[in-house]
Amino acid sequence: MEEKAPRIAVLIPCYNEAIAIGTVVDDFRKVLPEARIIVFDNNSTDGTGQVARLHGAEVRVEKQQGKGNVVRSMFARVEADIYLMVDGDATYDADAAPALIDRLLQEGLDLVIAARVTSTPGAYRPGHQFGNWVLTKLTALIFRQRFTDILSGYRIMSRPFVKSFPAHATGFDTEVEIAAHAAELRVGVAELPAAYISRTAGSHSKLSTFRDGWRILRTIVRMTKDNKPMAFFSAGAAISVVVALVLAAPIVETYVSTGLVPRLPTAVLSASLVLLGSILMACGLVLETVTLGRREQKYAAYLAYSASCCSGKSR
Repeated sequence: MEEKAPRIAVLIPCYNEAIAIGTVVDDFRKVLPEARIIVFDNNSTDGTGQVARLHGAEVRVEKQQGKGNVVRSMFARVEADIYLMVDGDATYDADAAPALIDRLLQEGLDLVIAARVTSTPGAYRPGHQFGNWVLTKLTALIFRQRFTDILSGYRIMSRPFVKSFPAHATGFDTEVEIAAHAAELRVGVAELPAAYISRTAGSHSKLSTFRDGWRILRTIVRMTKDNKPMAFFSAGAAISVVVALVLAAPIVETYVSTGLVPRLPTAVLSASLVLLGSILMACGLVLETVTLGRREQKYAAYLAYSASCCSGKSR
């Protein structure tokens, strides 16, 4: 028998997007008529949920504020084979969805990100564009992912990937967490260009360039510590030892020449920094073992959902 068509869920996290949400629902219904369109209303005060219902979407409410909390709820409460997540601001091209899904299915991938491409002046705020470039490069360096638009709000994910995702983030840093999860599992990922347009008149971005940029940067540091503790703590240890050597050099030189230690506090500080470096290295070694066990648990969860997906298909 032929395989069943995969169940597709279009997940739309929203906060005060009444102006744009109808367009988003209609556009994705047109290109993916077989998909479930589910809007997650995050305490909107402008009637976003009511507008989404009028356009035929399922509407669910998430009371905990923040995109990361919404993503956590979406992934836990929705059952599907393929998850398409897109922001509800009508800036992403729904027509790109079939190509993104086909890429995921044909190559057996777990994550496909739509990289934003625009020729419309003002579609990107300059601060957002620069911040996205910096954070994308930094994440690529740390987690070795070759994405060009890591903060894109338009992505396709497999069921095993979604159901094994821990979802610790609370805000817009959830996109970084998703990329790090893919790197940690070492699953198949890809990126395809997709048109990005300006917001509808009267609609405003909820992303704060500095506040959310700082939060995302903190998330990258935290995830480096959690996922690559040996590298993280080794860097701290190296800095401590280098500073200790710089401080100790003139003291050692004086001691060799005169046999005296004239700056005892500096000598104590140098010795303390070397001790600190040793402690940091020990922390890195211990946490590296802990991280390995946690990574194995995540991969086991990923494999369990992969097996259930395969067994649920009829041929």
